[in-house]
Amino acid sequence: MPRLVLTGSLVRVMTCGDSARARWAPWLPADGTPRHDLPDLPARADVDPVLADVPAGGRLAVAGDDAALAAVLVRLLRRERLDVAVAVLPAPDSAAAGVWGVPTDPSTAVALARDGVAHRAPLVRDDHGGLVAGRHATGPFHGEVYCDEHLVARGDAESLVVVPDPGGGVTVTVTGPRRLAGLRAGQVTTLSGRAVQLGCRPPVPVVRDGVHGARPVARRSWYRHTQDWLLVSPREGSAGR
Repeated sequence: MPRLVLTGSLVRVMTCGDSARARWAPWLPADGTPRHDLPDLPARADVDPVLADVPAGGRLAVAGDDAALAAVLVRLLRRERLDVAVAVLPAPDSAAAGVWGVPTDPSTAVALARDGVAHRAPLVRDDHGGLVAGRHATGPFHGEVYCDEHLVARGDAESLVVVPDPGGGVTVTVTGPRRLAGLRAGQVTTLSGRAVQLGCRPPVPVVRDGVHGARPVARRSWYRHTQDWLLVSPREGSAGR
């Protein structure tokens, strides 16, 4: 079993939550190598002290679900530490792993975290102070959705899903209402661009990387940040496109 040996630029591991610690314990070092056990959803007081010990150009491994990864990325953004390469040790059902091509198999993920190359990846923000690590989604709504200047949908819809586009921005998928008295699935429309806007009435809840929002929203925007983050991944995207 290949354990994660923190040599070279890989200097810190964050394990976020008990489930992540249980999942990754057999693979993480037990030799005193820097490891930080954080809550499921780490906050500023949890993450910032760790970042203070990561040198410029260093590497950080984050073990946890998509919400934990998003929380760490928020702190990297706020602390202006997007120079830190992030290796992801994902949960088995991680949407972020699917988006970015990161393996969920522990052995493969650990090998990538240890030996992989960091590539630029689009950093997708929302207008509520958060980031999209893997997937933001809504349930049914009535309203309008735009991707850049293009109308994606107007009227009733079953759902909206926003994910980062590794090719350089953000992708939105809107599923229309079911047809033929519910016997046929609604039309699915997908577009990619630099920004997505939703306006709806009544307000609709947004699930952000698996975490339900505190209150429904009537408007929400998602957009590519002016800077990329550095992701240790098995493939090089086209973040600069």
